[in-house]
Amino acid sequence: MLATQRSISGSSQSPRSPAASQPFLSVSVTDPVKLGNGVQAYISYRVITKQTNFPEYQGPEKIVIRRYSDFVWLRDRLFEKYKGIFIPPIPEKSAVEKFRFSAEFIEMRRQALDVFVNRIASHHELQQSEDLRTFLQADEETMERLRFHETGIFKKKPSDLMQIFKDVQSKVSDVVLGKEKPVEESNPEYEKLKHYIFELENHLAEAQKHAYRLVKRHRELGQSLSDFGKAAKLLGACEGNALGKAFSELGAKSEALSFKLQKEAHQLLMNFEEPLKDYVRAVQSIKATIAERANAFRQQCELAETMKLKEINLDKLMLTRSDKVGEAELEYKELKADSEEATRRFETIVRLMNEEIVRFQEQKTIDMGVAFHEFAKGQARLANSIADAWRSLLPKLESCSPAQ
Repeated sequence: MLATQRSISGSSQSPRSPAASQPFLSVSVTDPVKLGNGVQAYISYRVITKQTNFPEYQGPEKIVIRRYSDFVWLRDRLFEKYKGIFIPPIPEKSAVEKFRFSAEFIEMRRQALDVFVNRIASHHELQQSEDLRTFLQADEETMERLRFHETGIFKKKPSDLMQIFKDVQSKVSDVVLGKEKPVEESNPEYEKLKHYIFELENHLAEAQKHAYRLVKRHRELGQSLSDFGKAAKLLGACEGNALGKAFSELGAKSEALSFKLQKEAHQLLMNFEEPLKDYVRAVQSIKATIAERANAFRQQCELAETMKLKEINLDKLMLTRSDKVGEAELEYKELKADSEEATRRFETIVRLMNEEIVRFQEQKTIDMGVAFHEFAKGQARLANSIADAWRSLLPKLESCSPAQ
């Protein structure tokens, strides 16, 4: 089932066949293990890289040990370096201590981290990142040194980084809703994109909330059937003959159905609710990229305006034959170079975002199609199992009932 989920969360992100001519990476995140005690405890993962035709990678297979903060390091590095590209999201850090090391939480996180790395490994630009290569091949001591010796944004605590991303998301939401009036692009297509992303986040979050309720309902019904099954079996033990046997079989069927419901609840969580939650996170990553585009546009406009003022000032100095002309010319030349670089940076972000949104929508169509198909198939399977179970009991229960 884990292999199924991996394909659900990134079928086009799955590694290509070794026969393909394009570069490819096959990565898996496996074997979560709890290390340490108390507040120092954490989960480590085996990250296995194999089936790669990148010459920079060593040997046919490489296995390294990574922890959650290493994945955060990789995400932050890519976000800083690849402006305009939608960096895949990672799962949130659990704030509830008692859930951090539950088997279900650990498996959900392992699965989400596996999807995260494979999305990067299959992206035509991100897969060539030096930081990805470091993440997949460096020893544990090197990774620890990198985590603790970064500067700027990377030296912040995870909680600080999460606040940065929340601030970015809030800023973008303000822009989308028109609460903030900075220098903005007057581009109808861009406005349409921002509105689409904002609406998509709301609808995905609503769908994920109801998926969570479905999981909860399945679990509660499963527990109720288990409790009822135990009570029915005890009741059967008190009775004799056919009635006692019918009650015992009713209890056994209820307990069997309870197991099926609990199993289906788990499948629903992993194959339906989690993909929806993952796409909520993906949209938040897109919003962070939108904020970067807005900042780049603002910087471009500010530099262009400043350059105009410098040009006017330079003309005045030249007319008055001031001895500051040489200094002003140098400042103007440097500012012009900065302005041209800002324009190139903004245009690159726009070009990459246009490519990324197409890729995102194509992948979302595939992933959501698979997730909803798995949901419908699971519900049909469960309904048939329940109907068959109760139907098989009817003749025995009817034999205990008075003739109609």
